[in-house]
This record gives sequence, C-alpha cells and structure tokens, in this order.
Amino acid sequence: MEELKRNKMGHEPVGKLMFKMSLPMMISMLVLALYNIVDSVFISMLPDGEAGLTALSLAFPFQMLITGVAVGTGIGTCSLASRRLGEGKKLEADRAASHGLFLSIISGIMFGIIGFFVLGDLAAGFTNNTTIQQYAKDYLTVVSAFCIFSMIQTMCEKIMQSIGKTTSSMFIQLTGAVVNIVMDPILIFGLLGFPAMGVMGAAIATVAGQFVGMILGIILLIKEKGINVKVFGKVKDAFGSKLPAFKFDGKIAVNIYRVGLPAIVMQSISSVTTLALNAILSSFNGVSPGVGDTAVAVLGVYFKLQSFVFMPVFGLNSGTMPIIAFNFGARNKIRVRKALKLGIISAMIIMLCGLVIFQLIPDILLKLFNAEDNLMSIGTQALRTISICFPFAAFSIMCGSLFQGTGKGMYSMITTIFRQIVTILPAAYLLATLTGDVMSVWFAYPIAEVVSTAVCAFLLIKTLKKLINPLPDMQMENLSI
Repeated sequence: MEELKRNKMGHEPVGKLMFKMSLPMMISMLVLALYNIVDSVFISMLPDGEAGLTALSLAFPFQMLITGVAVGTGIGTCSLASRRLGEGKKLEADRAASHGLFLSIISGIMFGIIGFFVLGDLAAGFTNNTTIQQYAKDYLTVVSAFCIFSMIQTMCEKIMQSIGKTTSSMFIQLTGAVVNIVMDPILIFGLLGFPAMGVMGAAIATVAGQFVGMILGIILLIKEKGINVKVFGKVKDAFGSKLPAFKFDGKIAVNIYRVGLPAIVMQSISSVTTLALNAILSSFNGVSPGVGDTAVAVLGVYFKLQSFVFMPVFGLNSGTMPIIAFNFGARNKIRVRKALKLGIISAMIIMLCGLVIFQLIPDILLKLFNAEDNLMSIGTQALRTISICFPFAAFSIMCGSLFQGTGKGMYSMITTIFRQIVTILPAAYLLATLTGDVMSVWFAYPIAEVVSTAVCAFLLIKTLKKLINPLPDMQMENLSI
C-alpha cells in the first residue's frame, strides 16, 4: 500500500493525472500528425505531385503494418509492465520491459529483410502508371529496410509511458518528428547542397527522424531509474549492483502478446482493408481513366488529414491506458472507472471539433495538397462523408484503453474485425458495384463505424460486469477528480 501511495498513478486525482499524462502524448501525436502530412504536402509541390501522392497512398498500408507491429508490441509491453508495477512487482515489470525491447529488435530485423526484398514491387498490382510504381518502390524500399529504428524508438516510448514518464516519451517522438520535418524539404527539393531526391528524399528524411528518435530513446532508457531494461550482457542497476544477463522467457512474451497481438492484428487488418479499398477505387480507372488513381490519392490525403483529429485521441488513449492498467492491477475500481469516463468525454469533444472542421472547410484542407479539378471534387465529398464516423470512433478508441489496460486486448481486435472485415469492405464493394459511382464508396466508413460501436458497447458492458464491478470499493487518498 505504501508503494501505491508513492506512485502518482495510484494516488493523484484522476483528472489531473490524466491531463498530465495525456497532454504530452497528445502534443507529440499532433506533431506526429504534422510529420505524417509534411511528406505529402511537399511531394504535392513536385511537377508530378499527384502521382507522388498516389504512390504514398499505395505505400501507406505497408507502412501501417510495420507501425502496427511496433505499436502493438509496445502496447503489450506497456500494459504488462504497468500492471506489474500496480501489483508491486517491480522486478517483473523490469523483465517485461526488457523482453519488449528484445522483441522489437527481432521484429525490426525481420521486417527489414522482408521489406527490402519484397515490398518494393507490390505497387505494380494497383496501377499501370510506371511513374507511380517507381515512386512507391523508392519510398517503400527505404522505410522498410531501416524500420528497426522505428521499432526500437516506439518501444522506448511505450516503456516510458508504462512508468508514467509521458513527457520523456513525448520528447522521443517530438525529436524524431522535428528531424523529419526539417530534412523533408532539404532532401525532396535538394537544398543546402543536397541532391533533389523527390519521393526517395521523403523516405530518407523519415528514416533519419526515426534513427535520431531511437538514439534519444535509448539514452533516456539507460538513464531512467524507475525501470531497469537489459537485453545485452550484464548491466548495473540504480544502486550499482550487477544484474543478471538477459534471458528470454517465453511466458513473458506470451503475456506481452496477449495484449499486443490483438493490437498488431488490428493494425494488420487496417492495412489489408486499405489495400482492398485501394483496389476497389483503382477499379474505377476502367470506367474513366485516371479517376481511380485520383480516388486512391484522395484516400491517402484523407488519412493524412484525419490524423490531426485521431492522433490527439490516440495520445489520450496512450495516457489513459497505463492509469487503467496500474489501478486495475492495484484493484482500485473507482480510479479505473473515472479514467474511462473522463477519457470517453474528452475524446468525444476532440472528435466533434474535427467533424465540424471537415464539414465546413474540406476545400481549404485539400488546398494544402495543391488539389485541383478532380482531386478537389472527389476529395471534398470524401472528407464530408467519412468524417461522419468521427464521434463513433471516439467511443471505440477509448474503450480500447480499458480493454488493453485490463489485459483484454482481444476485445479491441474483435471490434476492429467487425469494423474492417465484416462491414467496411463488403459495404465499399457493394456500393461501388451497385452504383458505379466512386463517391458512394465513402459511405462505407460511417456504416462500418456504427456497427463496430454497437459491438464495442456490448464488450464494454461485459468487461465492466466481469472485471471491474467485482473489484472492491477501495478508498484511497486524493481520489477526487
């Protein structure tokens, strides 16, 4: 009990704690959204900018898959370490973090090999435009070959979050994002003596940012006394005592992936869904040459723009999940429920603001990408239609923080399956086939979100009934919001 009182996640008022933990993550996620969009904005300024945008859209699902493995493994590690800390098992939390870092290194090596030799040529299956094919190959080859930087950086961020050091996590992410933003115009357009590399320059800038973020993450992790992470050889803890060399434990890996694997599967499903949607949109090239490629570019632009709305909510989720996990481990029902309630309300406010912006000024948003003619026409309706799903998504995302924090990551996966596989793809295909109008495809998004929200609500009630409500009405100091 004394250890819980010393840990801010066990005693600090939930509202204040959530604000302190989520704000740095929300800021870093906003910068990450900027970092995601900068590539596309600069690429759109090139003479063949629309081809570059389409290439980035085709590369996006594969990039999502790599990011999904990194984030999923990190979420599993963060959840397990936070729960062990809440249970007062510091050594087990250290081992969870060490295993998470080891798994991220292995994942990075595997994806680097696969990406370098395989991913580069996949864009040819979606378009006959050789310029788009080459741009996609250039981008994918670079970002996948060096994805180990992103894997390790993400793990360092999640380990910091597990002990409540979200400011450190923010600095890791911000540093990588700033490096990318600065390097983008230099490498794309050939400034300061560098050659103009176009789309490949954007990829190199992305990798450079991830490398710098990884280095900073490792440095902060080494200096952090709240948790001891060791993978290679023997190291000393905060008191100078020799710690045993890292030894892989399959049971710890299973516990990490019990939460992390559903998150990875969710991201993988999203990647497959985006690939399938690109294929459905590309089919309209047969109806009107070029319309399909433009629609694919629009979908990519949408993903870039919506990140300014979704990323802060994901940051809120990242700040809320360790609070839920810690207090679930500490068997504190009151704090778990307060964190969930405040998280849902806050996420809903953010998403409603995003909905208003997308409905009122979609044309202004598209002008960031030099949109003209078809891109503006298709894009305006796409943004207005898809954004209808924002408020529903807020609820699902924040319920995910409860599912992940309580070790029920599988529930998040089930919700995603209903959204991405059961609903959105069949809806998009049927709308495209029955109407023959590319504009109708966008309605698949709000349809899918309504269905998945209903499923999520059912799983939320089940989780509260079976895991949260049976916890004791534990009273601790400073429980007020």
